[in-house]
Amino acid sequence: METSAEIGGDVKEVDLVIPGIVRLYKDGTIDRLMLMDVVPPSPVPVDGVSSKDVMVNIKPRDGQEAGRSLGARIFLPDLPGKAHEKLPLLLHFHGGGFFIGSPFSAIFNGFLMAIAAKAGVVVMSLDYRLAPEHPIPVAYEDSWETLIWVAGHRDGSGPESWLNDRVDFGKIFLGGESAGANIAHNIAMKAGSSDQWAGIGLSISGIVLIHPYFWGSTPIGSEMVDLEKRAVGDKLWPLVCPSSPSNDDPRVNPVVDGAPSLAGLGCEKVLVCVAEKDLLRDRGWLYYNKLGGSGWKGRAEIFESEDEDHTFHLMDLGSEKAKRLLERIASFLNGVPSAD
Repeated sequence: METSAEIGGDVKEVDLVIPGIVRLYKDGTIDRLMLMDVVPPSPVPVDGVSSKDVMVNIKPRDGQEAGRSLGARIFLPDLPGKAHEKLPLLLHFHGGGFFIGSPFSAIFNGFLMAIAAKAGVVVMSLDYRLAPEHPIPVAYEDSWETLIWVAGHRDGSGPESWLNDRVDFGKIFLGGESAGANIAHNIAMKAGSSDQWAGIGLSISGIVLIHPYFWGSTPIGSEMVDLEKRAVGDKLWPLVCPSSPSNDDPRVNPVVDGAPSLAGLGCEKVLVCVAEKDLLRDRGWLYYNKLGGSGWKGRAEIFESEDEDHTFHLMDLGSEKAKRLLERIASFLNGVPSAD
């Protein structure tokens, strides 16, 4: 196990290593080893999708931090014969353990282009601020304020023309993979109880949770077998959320006793996607089953990719199983009932 590393002649004590992904030091600094590359947007269609980068300008609120600007990328499918039609919107939150990732990296850019093209929806992905420099709840705050910013385009007078002109605000979806799926769940929970959201008068049609990052202090399923991965999982939440380090914080363990009831989830339907070999698989199934028994009035679906691991689709979009996952997501966004 890696316990220290030499950086510029100095030896620094390592707190967490996920090989090839991230190295976090006990002094709070970090080496991000992947998902931080940047590919440019494409103002002309590539593979049937145009994209552009925008700034989400968030105004200060009473008792909160000063206003800020966040980057985001919007993907618009080129649909012959539908150039002026309003389309569903997927507000996407990227994965990366709250430590790494951005919508501008090649992996996420390619995946989001594929969703926009396959589903025929507008996709907007947020470059929320990352831990450890910006610990939880910053990612949630950025994501919530971005949802409010997006909703400000509902009357066609917002600052971003693609949202004004092309989005059907009766069909808003949230989604993401891993930590991004965790964000989508938590934003939907807040929407279910927020007077601010109720006052806007919009509904969230659904959320797409791809290999969601949920955890808990008591091991379940395969977590009891792969103790090395379990040990890494146990360290992750305390590092990204030092103000509430328990792995039973309801934001990371939404089914723990005493957590807010899932009956309050503020959306009409949910798609949970899991992968058979993913250590987080059993947490996804547990969430799905608890949601179904919570009294929530929506419709829940689950889709499992056999013989695959965590976020496998991001690494090989052309594989048959990634294509099937993409098709299932597209069907969900377009209101096609599951055949399962």
